[in-house]
Amino acid sequence: MNDKILVVNDLDFNEVVLKSNKPVLVDFYAVWCSPCRMQAPILSELANDLDGKIKVAKVNVDECEKLAISYGINSIPALYLFKDGQVVEKMIGLTSKEQLSATIIKHL
Repeated sequence: MNDKILVVNDLDFNEVVLKSNKPVLVDFYAVWCSPCRMQAPILSELANDLDGKIKVAKVNVDECEKLAISYGINSIPALYLFKDGQVVEKMIGLTSKEQLSATIIKHL
C-alpha cells in the first residue's frame, strides 16, 4: 500500500479525518471486495498526485463496523470526501481517477 494512504480505525478517525485541516478522501472498503481492490491503485495515484493538498485514508468496514454504520455505508467501495469535519461528497462503487480528481478539486 502507498505510504501516503493512511489506514484509520474507530480510535483515530476523529483525529485523522474530522479534525484535519485538509480535505480527506476516505475509502470505506473490505479486503474481500473485488471493486475495492480495483480502486486501490487509483487511490494510490491520487494520493501521489495530490500529495500535500489532501489526505487519503482507508477504513476497513469489517474491522470498523460502528464507523461504517454511523456513515450509512451499504455498498463498497464508498468514497467519502470530508472537509472541515463534514461529508461534502459521496461516490459509491468503482470510481475513475478523473472523476475523483474533478470532485476533489472543487473542494480545494
